[in-house]
Amino acid sequence: MATKTISLRMDAYEKLRRARRHPGESFSQVVLRANWPEVTVTGGELLRRCREQGPFFTEEDLDEMERFQAQDRPAEDKWARF
Repeated sequence: MATKTISLRMDAYEKLRRARRHPGESFSQVVLRANWPEVTVTGGELLRRCREQGPFFTEEDLDEMERFQAQDRPAEDKWARF
């Protein structure tokens, strides 16, 4: 199986090391165990919408953005211990 060498800051390395279930678990196994969302939100959707509707938003758009902003929370920690 092919491998790839990566560089991590020391704090990231320590977090990855602590996420191992046992000393023999490889970092690859730890990373593959992480739960990454399939759908991500990017600026591409906003750009597409601006191109279709123009640079101005309706009152409904602004209200919706405010609702989303009020619901915004930090991303789930993928490495939290269970």
